[in-house]
Amino acid sequence: MAVVTEFINLSTQGDTDVIDITPQISEKLRSLNIKNGIVTINVCGSTAAVTTCEYESGLIQDIKEIFEKFIPQGKRYHHDDTWHDGNGHAHLRSSLVGTSLTVPFKNKELILGTWQQIIFIDFDNRRRQRKIALQFLGE
Repeated sequence: MAVVTEFINLSTQGDTDVIDITPQISEKLRSLNIKNGIVTINVCGSTAAVTTCEYESGLIQDIKEIFEKFIPQGKRYHHDDTWHDGNGHAHLRSSLVGTSLTVPFKNKELILGTWQQIIFIDFDNRRRQRKIALQFLGE
């Protein structure tokens, strides 16, 4: 059994920036000497998230709109009172979606549905340099 840790680095726009990271994960997997197992994808930060969806423009817009409806920017959050950085909404959105995801793979291919991609969402209120940890476990 092997454990390999890799990283993806992203430059993001913030404000619910949604990025399909499936190609980068697949590329890292193909480069490894592991054929079957699982990969855990972990966001290194507390104002972003990782999940799956069909990565298409209509759904991306729906994601942005639903978060603005349920956890809007510009509302007073206690976190903002503490740090005065205006990103309390980003922390709440991240907590709701989650910062990690585990996906199985077989024969060096991620096991995902036909219309399912792994997406990274940056909820912060500014541009960021983001780091995503990938830990592959398998044989």
